[in-house]
Amino acid sequence: MYAKIEIKTTELILWHAIKTMFDEISGYYDFMNNFISFGTHYIVKFLALKELNIQPRTMILDLCCGTGDFTKLITKFYPRARVIGLDFSQEMLKLAKQKNPNGVFMQADCTSLPFGDVEFDYVTMGFGLRNIENRTKVIDEIYRVLNCGGKFLHLDFGYHNFLSKIFNVIVPFCAKVLKKNADHYKYLIDSKEEFPNPDELIHEFEKHGFKYVKKQDYLFGIISAQIMMK
Repeated sequence: MYAKIEIKTTELILWHAIKTMFDEISGYYDFMNNFISFGTHYIVKFLALKELNIQPRTMILDLCCGTGDFTKLITKFYPRARVIGLDFSQEMLKLAKQKNPNGVFMQADCTSLPFGDVEFDYVTMGFGLRNIENRTKVIDEIYRVLNCGGKFLHLDFGYHNFLSKIFNVIVPFCAKVLKKNADHYKYLIDSKEEFPNPDELIHEFEKHGFKYVKKQDYLFGIISAQIMMK
C-alpha cells in the first residue's frame, strides 16, 4: 500500500515539474521548434497526418496538442472532421487558441481523459508520450476512447542513430546561444534518449490491444510515426 502511495506521489511531482516546464517555455516553444528543425517539423506532421487517411465527419482527439500544430493541420486539411485539442499546459493552450480561434481545446490529463468510451475515430499524439511518466495508463486511455477500428497516430523521435546524436549536441547549444533555458532542452534530449525506439513502442502498443497498421520514418529515422488500430 505504501509503495503505491509513494509511486503516485512521485508521478505527481514529475507531472507538476514537466507541466511547469512547458508553461515556462511556451513563449518561445514554436520559435525553437522552427529553429532547431529548420521548419521541417511542419512537413513531417503533415506527412504523418496524411498516412491516417482521415475521413469526413469523424471525431479526432489530438492529445498533448501543445501550441496546436497538429490541431491546425487537421482543421485546415480536414475541415469536415471535428477535432478536439487536449493538453495539460494552460500556457500552451493559450497559444493553441490564438492559432486556432475557432478550435475546441481542453486542459486535462492524458492519464484520465474526460471522455466516455469509444467516442473518437482517430487519436493523434505528437511529441508528447515521452513526457508522461505513466505511459501505460495513457495507452490504455487512448484505447478506451477509440471506436472499434479507430486509429491511433503516434509521432515522436525515432531511432538513436548517428544523426540523432548530432541533434543531441546541437539543441542544447542552440538553446544556450539563443539565451533560452538550456536545462529545459537538456530534458528534451534526456527524455528522447530514454524513450523506447519505434519498434519497441509498436510492441508496447500491441500489448495493450492495438493492432499494427504502419510505421513511417522521417529525416533518416530521427522522427518516426506509428499507426495502430483498435
